[in-house]
Amino acid sequence: QVQLVESGGGLVQTGGSLTLSCAASGRPATTYNMAWFRQAPGKEREFVAVITLSSTIDYAEPVKGRFLISRDIPKNIVYLRMDSLKPEDTAVYHCAANRWGLLTSPDDYTYWGQGTQVTVSS
Repeated sequence: QVQLVESGGGLVQTGGSLTLSCAASGRPATTYNMAWFRQAPGKEREFVAVITLSSTIDYAEPVKGRFLISRDIPKNIVYLRMDSLKPEDTAVYHCAANRWGLLTSPDDYTYWGQGTQVTVSS
């Protein structure tokens, strides 16, 4: 099993920046592909970004050019740098892990963190 713990959320003004962290522990986390998802109140959980074991990266269209996903393999930490934040980015952000590859559906992810709240004020 892999345990995932997110941190770094908070309240920020429109146009501001935040960096989220996801610390992985348990079964070698370096064998997993890692992603960020988000869920706003009353909405479905949606894909944000993914980084594979080979460092292939993909982003959801709404965040392209504003968000950057990266991973520190020795530390087993995945980051999500978020710039130019907008009110519509307000959500609980979850990191997730899968064994299979560049996947964007939450149904394909086995392990999830509890989430960290990001609120962007207008």
